[in-house]
Amino acid sequence: MQIHNLSETNSVLNHFLGQIRNVNVHNDSMRFRRNIERIGEIMSYELSKQLHYRDIEIQTPLGIKKTTEISDQLVVCSILRAGLPLHMGFLNYFDNAENGFISAYRHHPNNDDYFDIVVEYQAIADFNDKYLLIVDPMLATGQSIVAVFNKLMEKGNPKEVHIAVVIAAPEGIALLESKLPDNCHLWIASLDEKLDEHSYIVPGLGDAGDLAYGTKL
Repeated sequence: MQIHNLSETNSVLNHFLGQIRNVNVHNDSMRFRRNIERIGEIMSYELSKQLHYRDIEIQTPLGIKKTTEISDQLVVCSILRAGLPLHMGFLNYFDNAENGFISAYRHHPNNDDYFDIVVEYQAIADFNDKYLLIVDPMLATGQSIVAVFNKLMEKGNPKEVHIAVVIAAPEGIALLESKLPDNCHLWIASLDEKLDEHSYIVPGLGDAGDLAYGTKL
């Protein structure tokens, strides 16, 4: 798997990452969502450098200009519900992309720290021979993304798979490297230290879904 860690170079990306982690601004859900969206926009720009382009000619008021446009067909699929702001960030740049949505959550059958991943709802465009972008803010254990990837691969055969996450733990990256094909791309806005005993990312930012949309039952 090819890993692209965008935080290795200082940019405005790190500015937005600092804000989404800051407990002093966590009570502002709109600001949190907007910053996740901005991070998605920055990641879209970086990812766009890996795509293919075709030559075109544009008619301007004063003449003809030769330029390029994206030739790849893209499908952006977010993991509900935390992935929605990140999804919008990608759509702001890849405005011709088709879309997909899939649910995945931790199920604790014994009401302890053990959990499995339940994948239920899914609605996605045909992604055969297209670029499939799977987006989710947090890569903790990696089990959700692996489960989603396996479920989606039952539906089709994409040309290439790109996974975009805002914050990742080393344990999650290791699982993806062991479970996903070598030609997958993993895009990371920030690599954190570890998982705690409850499999949450440290230092992380808390629950991205709750911060964006409020606490759940």
